[in-house]
Amino acid sequence: MPTNVYDPPALESGTLRVTPLGGLGEIGRNMTVFEYDGKLLIVDCGVLFPEEHQPGVDLILPDFEPIKNRLDDVVGVVLTHGHEDHIGAVPYLLKLKSDIPLIGSKLTLALVEAKLKEHRLKAYTLTVEEGQEERVGPFDLEFVAVNHSIPDALAVAIHTDAGTVLATGDFKMDQLPLDGRLTDLRAFASLGEDGVDLFLVDSTNADVPGFTPLERAIGPVLDQVIAKAPRRVIVASFSSHVHRVQQVIDAAAANGRRVAFLGRSMVRNMTIAEDLGYLHVPDGVLIDYEKAKDLPDDKIVYMSTGSQGEPMAVLSRMANVDHAIEVGEGDTVILASSLIPGNENAVYRVIDGLTKLGANVVHKGNAKVHVSGHAAAGELLYCYNILQPRNVMPVHGEYRHLMANAKLAQDTGIPAENTIIAENGTVVDLRGGVAKVVGQLDLGFVYVDGSTVGEITDADLKDRRILSEEGFISVIVVVDAATGRIITGPEVHARGFAEDDSVFDEVKPKIAAALTEAAQSGVRDTHALSQVVRRTIGRWVNQRLRRRPMIVPLVIEA
Repeated sequence: MPTNVYDPPALESGTLRVTPLGGLGEIGRNMTVFEYDGKLLIVDCGVLFPEEHQPGVDLILPDFEPIKNRLDDVVGVVLTHGHEDHIGAVPYLLKLKSDIPLIGSKLTLALVEAKLKEHRLKAYTLTVEEGQEERVGPFDLEFVAVNHSIPDALAVAIHTDAGTVLATGDFKMDQLPLDGRLTDLRAFASLGEDGVDLFLVDSTNADVPGFTPLERAIGPVLDQVIAKAPRRVIVASFSSHVHRVQQVIDAAAANGRRVAFLGRSMVRNMTIAEDLGYLHVPDGVLIDYEKAKDLPDDKIVYMSTGSQGEPMAVLSRMANVDHAIEVGEGDTVILASSLIPGNENAVYRVIDGLTKLGANVVHKGNAKVHVSGHAAAGELLYCYNILQPRNVMPVHGEYRHLMANAKLAQDTGIPAENTIIAENGTVVDLRGGVAKVVGQLDLGFVYVDGSTVGEITDADLKDRRILSEEGFISVIVVVDAATGRIITGPEVHARGFAEDDSVFDEVKPKIAAALTEAAQSGVRDTHALSQVVRRTIGRWVNQRLRRRPMIVPLVIEA
């Protein structure tokens, strides 16, 4: 939660206000709001995936509270690319107001529209491409091609009379990309010449020295691994990583194997990519999953989801022997992905599970089967030197990444006072080339939990963690309404304890004595009596069993 919360002043005329609602201090739920002349422009609207200390949560959304009452002022949502951490929250935003225009590249909008269809929403869209300029409300937008681990990614320059902001989205500088689409440094240089007043730059790999390896270096390694595999090959990656899927298809075809897609999102996204011409599949290589079962084991490659250890994804279910495809001796599993912070334990559990079943598991740690989609420190230095921005606000990263990125900016000569280390809800005003922090909003996590959005609180999650880690005790007592005398009980029921329920016989007299004492003092309120029960058994359990379980006392009047 933010510290030092304070409200920003009223926005002065001719000033651009920039407020990130997510994506700072975390890898996910990227969303930034720009306000100028009474209108709002949103860049990205993504989700964050839950960690182990958030049990039962499906997704985490940006906090829409600051804009909830101003949705009529939103002139558009610019989507930089089609990854979930940039587009995943769009359906939840459009449920608040369905006609907000979405602006993005062809592939990005196609992926968003497929997602909205699942939510029974229809989008109003504007398709743009690199080099294009559009006026949206008071914002002049200029789109720049950037290279990432998904095709069609864009950076966006936002021009107003208050100054120019360049938001990179996610990017790297692969100089030999598979699709020939480079990060357009010539456009960056042109923007730098005109002057970039505020640079919002991807920080994910800011603490990684040097340069990101070439994507095309992965293909030969995949080819090699598939060529040597004696039986089935299962490759897991992000369901939107078109380039990686392309490399797998090419390697499979070269080794006389066919490819079957596994996982709903993989099938959906690759169908879209092929239809739009981003994925090229040789005739006869793709095969339906059901028909693939009839092929010899050395003639098939399965392309699946689950590279981040997601419990319900295909690869995790295979590791848990909960999938129609049973992994066994001689099978090869390739995890063609990076670890997203927070997913480490889940991924290692999947690797261990598959290894135990006899599979040869190939991953980034033991083979060059993945390169990152984010610029390393050397690439970021090039950007700073080309752009020479007046002010920098690192985004898209945990705090160590933001700090590392800020240090790079300062190394290239940008003054420390012009390098803004912000957090979600930090309000920055830009005018006349000067960017300054003017407020800090109190933003929280918005949890999607089954069919509920925003109903689950941190207190509920704490209760869930206590239930899973410390167990559960209920105490039932019936008392006389007039005298407070115990009629029945106390009955103690426990779950999640190694000890037999008989161990609680020791504490029952203590509960009874505490209730009798309270009754003699004139306490009749059942809530107050419940608190007496809670304190008594809680203290005993802590001292005797060294546990802090969830305690649910029930005092009934008769």
